[in-house]
Amino acid sequence: MTYDNLIDGAWVGGGELVANLNPSDTAEVVGEYRFATAAQAQDAIAAARAAFPAWARGPIQARADMLDRIGTEILARSAELGQLLSREEGKPLAEGIGEVVRAGNIFKFFAGEVLRSGGETLPSVRPGIGVEISREPVGVVALITPWNFPIAIPAWKIAPALAYGNCVVFKPAELTPGSAWALADIIARSGVPAGVFNLVMGRGDVVGAVLSASPYVDAISFTGSQAVGRRVAAQAVANMTKLQLEMGGKNPQVILDDADLDTAVTVSLQSAFYSTGQRCTAASRLIVTDAIHDRFVAALGQRVQALQVGHALQAGTEIGPVVDQRQLDKNLEYIASARADGARLVAGGARLERATRGFYLAPALFADTTPSMRLNREEVFGPVAGVIRVRDYEEALALANDTPFGLTAGIATTSLKYASHFRRNAQVGMVMVNVPTAGVDYHVPFGGRKGSSYGAREQGRHAAEFYTTVKTAYIAPC
Repeated sequence: MTYDNLIDGAWVGGGELVANLNPSDTAEVVGEYRFATAAQAQDAIAAARAAFPAWARGPIQARADMLDRIGTEILARSAELGQLLSREEGKPLAEGIGEVVRAGNIFKFFAGEVLRSGGETLPSVRPGIGVEISREPVGVVALITPWNFPIAIPAWKIAPALAYGNCVVFKPAELTPGSAWALADIIARSGVPAGVFNLVMGRGDVVGAVLSASPYVDAISFTGSQAVGRRVAAQAVANMTKLQLEMGGKNPQVILDDADLDTAVTVSLQSAFYSTGQRCTAASRLIVTDAIHDRFVAALGQRVQALQVGHALQAGTEIGPVVDQRQLDKNLEYIASARADGARLVAGGARLERATRGFYLAPALFADTTPSMRLNREEVFGPVAGVIRVRDYEEALALANDTPFGLTAGIATTSLKYASHFRRNAQVGMVMVNVPTAGVDYHVPFGGRKGSSYGAREQGRHAAEFYTTVKTAYIAPC
């Protein structure tokens, strides 16, 4: 089946037709998706701009009802949509369904936020004058999303954008257009007016470049690599476009001597390897203090070795395939680099063959790594992690902060003293104490510091900071 783009309320073809392959079985074509041209991206922007005045001032109950309908359909179809997601991205079916449920809950949450939008009324310092502070939509918002969470990340951008009265031009990742198209189809049938929501599938250097450089786009929310995020920012700054960038991490998981060993191992296993390590919140630097180090490495190595790697839809699969050949080659390159640098391979690291041809990799755990190794400096974005031995908490904290990234950081400890100190002093946007670094709630802020993030936080009520602008009115009696 061929899937088209949604522009100004109509499904339109146009550009290159691209096959969406299943990374668990590359012989299976999930669907063929029509990539938009640069001209079509410009048409989508124009449609959003024309629709904005009426949408921004329309009745809020209708907007809330529409978002609620979207959430309801997503939740009702979670098994079907989860299977589609797992087929095109490769995460195990349970994770795919869980991601879809999260997307549905996000739309439900922002349906409520439509009605909870408020302002402030303050007295002026000048007698007889009142002050009203309110929020208004930004305008046309371009949303550029990654392949690793192909329905949840679009949901947490699209839902607040529409909730606060903006019009959307949505460009999903080239590798995972299926989930994006399914979400767009649900939105298109929800009663959204023509032009308010537009889907333009395509390549970053074509569609993404148009969105980033357009003077008719008022705000851009991007999630992806740091290199691409910087290019988006460089193009957008010429127009003073409002920006929100989420650009990955090199997240630390600290294990202290006093940690419960089972908790530390389970937290590290989930943080580093689940979702095939293809999460910006994954912890690939395991920083472990001396007294627990050897026991931790031995126990984690056994758990990693026992992970079931297989087809995303197969019962019992814990780790699915890597998303494509390019990512697999990158992972194998990091594994070779770590071995060449003197790291000791504890478990995994080999290309795997399964009943179907796919991008299967045994999760790799390295010990005897040093902070300066490439493995511990760059974001791998795969199921590869290195253990760094340290003397004590102070050294662990210093190493945790020794990175240009600052998204999330975890600590495993039974000490309230160290947990509290780490929470205050970890240079990140999110801190996890005895829970995995990867795994966040949809109703609270998401984002980081340093090279990981730029601009306002995503998700929860804090999403209003990006998707609205503040107006202050001074009012004297008539």
